[in-house]
Amino acid sequence: MILQQAHGPETPEQLAAPFVNDEVPTPEDALAGARDIVAETISDHPEIRRRVREQALQYGVLQCEKAKDAEDPKSVYQTYYDFANRVGRVRPHQVLAINRGEAEKVLRVRVEVETRDWREPILWLFRPDRRSPMATQLEAAVEDAATRLLLPAIERDVRRGLTEEAEARAIEVFAANLRGLLSQPPLAGRTIIGVDPAYRTGCKVAVVDPTGKVLETTTIYPHEPQRRRDEALRTLQVLVARHAASLIAIGNGTASRETEQLVAELTRRLDGAHYLMVNEAGASVYSASPLARAELPDLDVSLRGAVSIARRAQDPLAELVKIDPQSIGVGMYQHDVNQKQLADTLTGVVESVVNQVGVDLNTASVALLTYVAGVGPKLAERIVAYRDEHGPFANRKALQNVPGLGPKAFEQAAGFLRLRDGDNPLDASAIHPESYAVAAKLLKRAGLKATTPPPEREEALTRCRAAQPIEALAAELGVGVPTLQDIFEQLARPGRDPRADLPAPILRSDVLSMDDLREGMVLSGTVRNVVDFGAFVDIGVKQDGLLHRSQIPHGVMVGVGDVIEVAILGVEPERGRISLGWPG
Repeated sequence: MILQQAHGPETPEQLAAPFVNDEVPTPEDALAGARDIVAETISDHPEIRRRVREQALQYGVLQCEKAKDAEDPKSVYQTYYDFANRVGRVRPHQVLAINRGEAEKVLRVRVEVETRDWREPILWLFRPDRRSPMATQLEAAVEDAATRLLLPAIERDVRRGLTEEAEARAIEVFAANLRGLLSQPPLAGRTIIGVDPAYRTGCKVAVVDPTGKVLETTTIYPHEPQRRRDEALRTLQVLVARHAASLIAIGNGTASRETEQLVAELTRRLDGAHYLMVNEAGASVYSASPLARAELPDLDVSLRGAVSIARRAQDPLAELVKIDPQSIGVGMYQHDVNQKQLADTLTGVVESVVNQVGVDLNTASVALLTYVAGVGPKLAERIVAYRDEHGPFANRKALQNVPGLGPKAFEQAAGFLRLRDGDNPLDASAIHPESYAVAAKLLKRAGLKATTPPPEREEALTRCRAAQPIEALAAELGVGVPTLQDIFEQLARPGRDPRADLPAPILRSDVLSMDDLREGMVLSGTVRNVVDFGAFVDIGVKQDGLLHRSQIPHGVMVGVGDVIEVAILGVEPERGRISLGWPG
């Protein structure tokens, strides 16, 4: 009767009287029960839900306030103590910050929807008829449906949608940052001293040769409470001389800047010595892992971190694949997002970069081989075990002797595995063994041999490629045009690491402090992290500077590991903040 808005002379109580029984003792109870049913009917109507949700997404306001008696000692969420913004304008990083503040019971959050934005969709289908005695009952049911059922459900929908979008964006940012970090150029051919800074327990030091082999380890105590600075300098100087080390890699954790000042003093004394700040995120995770125990069984857990820092400078990709991608620390609220989705995305990024760069079959660790297409953990272990037992692989074909590695796995993996000094020079390239015959024909056509030096090759191959349309040549050789283009490129630049085309890391020989910075100064820096609101750039002082997105020219993309020039816009030493801008 309430839904039909029937006409008649009876009052609501008179209409409800026939429904009175032992379970419904009064007409008012009958009306209340009926209003509940009507409220649920209104709230569950799909078209009403759709319209109100659309209104909420377009015109709703996400409001935050500090919860009563909430503790926020470091004022982490101060920005959101009195925050209001249209739902569609809230940035993904704001959504995740608000969610975390709410989870920590610091913030109270709600979505406000204007009355007209929910009343109109409801009245479009459930309009009270003033001529009906049940009009007031329907009005009451409409108010109840909105406040008790519909709006809380819409708020959950809106919050869930915002969170899903924010998480997807955070995962996308993390993936892009991880790709940039893994793609940083290696510092090959160097003996490197890795330093894992600390105060009380001392700085752990490890010397590794160009292949990553540990040559020597020690601990120095230059900081509080021991303050054996001169002794630490002498120790480092002896290590540099003994192993002809040209680079000292310093982890960027606790006591890193004090350690940087120590190393900078050493590099001022030594010609040709430099240092590099290395992101040490995840080093402690690696140090205590089964993989680290297998790789460095004779080293204490604390010293393994120094080895990892040194190896990260030598080859970031080869070292960072040993760490769970979520522990690398180049994301935004990575612990607040869907962990399975994050893990799947990051694993895909690592696989993509590993296969793009290629893997040296005779030096790759189990962790690195695991990410090669067609290999996986068990097969990676078998490959390394076979290599340890039989010595280095002489060619790619020898991989087929590994137990459990069948034709399909070989077909998938072979093109991503490299042999720098094998029997066949083509094994150092990304050319798949299936295409060796085509590569040999191309070399012959260009008047070259597989052993011809790359500079001579490039010129001859360029002439060969220009002699006829590539489509005609591909048809003649029986391959696709993209495959033929790849073969040309690989023959011209055999075994070239694609990371070599990126700018090398900044090697420093002196240290800056925030007091040295002046507005207008232009410095080179390394992008450490990219988030929705900008990029954090290491310019060689204790605190990374923020290059706000409003300062980045339109169309310019910056990624983790990029070396860029930035201008100092402002320095707030008391707050540890540095504002950066684009030079010029």
